[in-house]
Amino acid sequence: MAQAGAFSFGQGTRDRAAPVEVSSDALSVDQNDNSALFTGSVVIAQGDMRLAAPRVRVVYLPDRSGIETLEASGGVTLTSGEDAAEAQDAAYNLGTGMIELRGNVMLVQGTSAISGDTVIVDTNAGTAQVTGRVKTILRPQENQ
Repeated sequence: MAQAGAFSFGQGTRDRAAPVEVSSDALSVDQNDNSALFTGSVVIAQGDMRLAAPRVRVVYLPDRSGIETLEASGGVTLTSGEDAAEAQDAAYNLGTGMIELRGNVMLVQGTSAISGDTVIVDTNAGTAQVTGRVKTILRPQENQ
């Protein structure tokens, strides 16, 4: 049976209207399905959020007015302020602000870390839901 845990992620406010900056070694565009494939050391930035992966597929809105989703694969690193996450794959819906991280996920926040099979990050609320085989170390606060 899957265990679940709640974890915060990203303390900054999200500006979904902020430009999305992409750098990569190569780009392939498919006008038929409104997508672009970035490969080779891909780094995507929007505000204080950074996503890095070997391969990222960008799916544009049907009217091509903006980005609908980012689909990263091959080992993904996501950072937001001081928070960081690693996973095998990730999907980021820019419209809803939801990010799904899949496969050997590790979230790090300060000195705390939590791992699981899948993590759903709500960038609007600054929260994360961890499911699967969840593992963390709980440290009692020191008296001051």
